[in-house]
Formats: sequence, C-alpha cells, structure tokens
Amino acid sequence: MAANVEQSPFFQQQISKGEVVVKDPPKFDLESYIANYAGFTRIDRLSHIGSHSPYLAVDAYRLAIAEAKKGKNVNVYTSLVENFSSIAPQDPAALTDTTWAEKKTRETQQEQDRLEHELKSYKNNLIKESIRMGNEDLGHFYYDTGDYSNAQKAYLKMREHCTSNKHLADMTLRLVYVSIAQKSWLGVQANLAKVDAAQLKGEEKTKLEPIVSACTGLSHMAMGNYREAAANFLGTSPAFLIAEPAANITWQKEVLSGNDVAVYGGLCALASMDRSDLQNRVLGNSEFRNFLELEPHIRRAIALFCNSKYSACLEILESYRNDYLLDVYLSKVLNTIYGRIRTKSIVQYFIPFSCVTLDEMASKFPAAGHRSIEDELEEMINNETLDARIDLVDRLLISPPTNPRHDVHAEALAMAETYDHTLRLRLTRINMLAAGMDIQQSKGFSGEKTSSGLGDGIGASLRGLGSKMGFT
Repeated sequence: MAANVEQSPFFQQQISKGEVVVKDPPKFDLESYIANYAGFTRIDRLSHIGSHSPYLAVDAYRLAIAEAKKGKNVNVYTSLVENFSSIAPQDPAALTDTTWAEKKTRETQQEQDRLEHELKSYKNNLIKESIRMGNEDLGHFYYDTGDYSNAQKAYLKMREHCTSNKHLADMTLRLVYVSIAQKSWLGVQANLAKVDAAQLKGEEKTKLEPIVSACTGLSHMAMGNYREAAANFLGTSPAFLIAEPAANITWQKEVLSGNDVAVYGGLCALASMDRSDLQNRVLGNSEFRNFLELEPHIRRAIALFCNSKYSACLEILESYRNDYLLDVYLSKVLNTIYGRIRTKSIVQYFIPFSCVTLDEMASKFPAAGHRSIEDELEEMINNETLDARIDLVDRLLISPPTNPRHDVHAEALAMAETYDHTLRLRLTRINMLAAGMDIQQSKGFSGEKTSSGLGDGIGASLRGLGSKMGFT
C-alpha cells in the first residue's frame, strides 16, 4: 500500500518540489502520538505527517479530515480532501462532503454577522467590558475559521478596553497563539516579551512563566538560534506539564507537549553546548530531568556525548531521524541541528590524536547522505572548524605539528615582559614620591580651589625636583 501511495501524483509532486519524503516507517504509533495534541496543532501535525510520509499518509489524512469536520474551518477541510484525493482517490474520506461544507459555510456566516452586530451594539452603548469581550469573541471566531489576519486585528482592538493587567496578558497570549499558527516567529517573540513585561504578581505570573519559556524556545529554534532555544527549554519549569489553561488555551496540548520540550531542548543543547555545559545544565538540571524522563533516548544520547562515545550518540539520533522529519516544527531545522552535532562530535573525537586513518574516521562516523568522509573533513578544514590536514596518499587525518618547547619559551618571554613592565611602573612611582611629585588633596577641598591648588602643587613639585637635580 505504501509503495502505491509513494507513486501517487501527490507524492511525485512533493518530490519534484524538493520536499522531504520519509519512505521508511517511523518508530511512533500515530494514534498514540497525535493523542497528545488538540485544536489547530492536531490538524497541522496530521497534515504535515500525511504530506511527508507515504507509510502514514492514508491514516493521517483520514484523522485530519475527521478532525477538520469537527471545527469551522471549511478551507482547511477542502484542502485536506483535495490532497487526499491525489493519494487515495477511492477512499470515502477523499470525496468532498459538499452538504457539510455548504451547511458549515452558512452557519459560520450567520455567526459572524451575529458577533459583528453584537459588537456594534456594545460600541453604541459604550460598555467597555462588553466591547472587550465582543472583540475577543470575534477574534476566537476568526481563529477557528482560519482567518488569522482578522483574528489578530480583533485581539489588538481589545487593548484599549482592557481594565486589568490580567486582561492585557490574556490578550497578548492570544496574539502569541495566532502568531504561532501563522509561524510568524518575530511576532511570537515580540508578544512574548510583552507578556514577560506585564505587571503580573504572585501566582498569575508564576503560572505564565513556563508557557513563556517554552514558546520562546520554540520561536528561537524555528529561527535557528539554537543556544537561546536550549536556554529557554532548559529553563522551562515542570509545572508546564500540568499547567492550567491560560487565556483559555491548553498550551501543552494546543501548541507543544512535554515530549516536544524534551526533544527540542535536548537537540538544541547538543547542537550548541560543550560537554561541560551539557553535563551541568542538562543532565544535572533537576527540573529538566522531568522532561527527559518522557524521552529517555534523548537523555541517553546526551550522556553518551558527555562520555565521549560520539558514534553511539549519533547512532541513537539517526535512528530517530524519520520521526523528527515528521515533526511540523523540527523538520525544517533538523538537518542543520544534526549537522552541528556531527561536526562537534568529529572535532571532539580528533582532539586527543596526532593522526587518525581516514578508514577509522569513516567507521566511527559513517557518511551522512551521499558525501564521503573525505569531503566532509575537507569542508570542515576549509571552514576552520577542524584544525587538521588530510594526507590522501597515506589516507591519514593529521593534526598540525606543534613545538611544545617553543610554546614554553614564548610563555616565559611573555611573562618576563609583563614583570619588566610592572617593575618599571613601580620604580617610576617610587621616584615620583621621592621627588615630591605626588599631589595631596587639601582638607578644605572645593571646586574653585582645585585648579589653583593643583597648579601650585605641580609648580612646587617641579621646583623641588629641579633643585635635587642641580637646577636653579
């Protein structure tokens, strides 16, 4: 079945576009995996899996279409059915339910008219709280129908009618939610900064901190700022796993789950941190350990890297590559993250050696993709990532020769120059004190007397120095 799906017009088009098509089955069970999510992200993730995995395409699209019919977004439903009809045209779910689509379109139009009419009456009556709630309801409606631009505008109109810091925080969280759906990561960061700066106190502020931290990490990862992403994921409190809904959004189900925090945080840390940081800030982090327990293979990979078992670490990560390519957020940055981890592993592995055979390097680090280990090492040397040379005749990777005696002599000379400079400064100070050239601050110090006193002091010191040297 998967072979037939792979040859379908849809996947042939995906391949021609240069999209990643994961031909092998992933490790996760689709129903168990998708049970962690709800709302828009559930459909978004199912759609991503269905459009990139021939093995899971049929099941993923069936679930996505069924989920779409529970909501109000007719455009998403018709788009899913259109894609699915190019994969399995004989499947009942691949036929557009025009009756449902027409009925839902009519209902949503009636609901929009009603909400706009209610908001207009609130504005005429100048009821501030009702205007705020009217804009909020309209924003929810636009979001549910997939009109994110108008949803954002409706939420922004709530600002001038907010009467408390909590209202402002909830409004900004809604803007974060819309920006994530649009994958507008700069907008996510800008609004998260406003949430973080909101003057919330006590329990309200504590409740939002893990949400802000996790979403900030997600935005940094999507933008390629892996160290900042790792810092935010590692700083996410375990309270995120059981956090109550904020702004009526269950963030750990409607945006990213605890498993996502573990995977994203662990991979970003591996890509951007050295071994000591990984040991102290990841494995030694008692709070992040709660997330790592959800994904033990990530903890194992980090532990292997810290123990210098780089090939075993990379082997674990490679075994989960297909799973991560089917993650809607991780898929776009996975090759970069894996490339950085592999590069770090090669550099760290080579440090203790003066030379290593290329065959040994190839066995420890099997070629990634179609490139040979020689091409990879050559690129690393040209980028000055790896300080080494390649001997193609003897097939060796050689560390540049060093002269320890020269280094010791250079260090001794530098130390001697430092001592000489320090002694000369001290002798100069002693001579100046002996010549009376130091200026004493008078007890009756004032701004007006400073200039004249300073001039008199310098003059007296110079005259004293001249008399000692035999001048009149």
